[in-house]
Amino acid sequence: MGRAKIAGVNPAAGQPSATRSRRATKLDRTQSSGNWAGDRKLLGLRERKKARLRQEIIDTALRLFRKRGYEKTRIDDIVQSLEISQPTFFRYFPSKDAVLGEVGRRGFACITDHLKNELSSEATTAEHLRRLYQELARHAEADRPLWQAVVLSGAMDPVRSPNMRERKECALGLLREILAQGQKRGDVSRAIPVEHLAEFMEGLYNTVVRQWAVDLTGPHKLSDRVSSAVDFFLRGVRP
Repeated sequence: MGRAKIAGVNPAAGQPSATRSRRATKLDRTQSSGNWAGDRKLLGLRERKKARLRQEIIDTALRLFRKRGYEKTRIDDIVQSLEISQPTFFRYFPSKDAVLGEVGRRGFACITDHLKNELSSEATTAEHLRRLYQELARHAEADRPLWQAVVLSGAMDPVRSPNMRERKECALGLLREILAQGQKRGDVSRAIPVEHLAEFMEGLYNTVVRQWAVDLTGPHKLSDRVSSAVDFFLRGVRP
């Protein structure tokens, strides 16, 4: 008598095909989940290594800019110090100037933070501006070789570095708020639009910093020159 055929059973596996299919699907999901977690961990490690090397390139470049000067530092000097290849350098930065873009971003972040602090405090327009620009001058004086490199490279110039335009506009917007508050209090003239006043003050400060950085008018203390520039501006905006 022949053996009865049992429906839905896989003779090779000894299990119903539907059950085996569910188990296989569950196993596939488990393996997939494990692979995904492993891939994510590996990706995270790679990203951390990339971020670490990028920061090492920045730190090494800035150290050499301070020591040798921006113009005398070559990309070869940077890669030799790090013991990496030029192609590796160029995977992170397209040029030596681009390294200073990070300094430019930090510079605008510093300016923005100081402007926000001034907006959150009670003071006259004169007190706000004197305190703000003296603080910025002290930051620059503490690291003159680096800020000289920033000026020479145009790292914070929105014309030469278009990616800085948004950051500059943010800082200018905060400066406009300080001056607008001064107009409301009556210690800043309303005869000139606040947009123009902010541009005048910002341009005056940038000119003084550029001259200080490259010694166009001879050695001088930046904080003294900035103080004179702010006083000059304040006289011009009196009601």
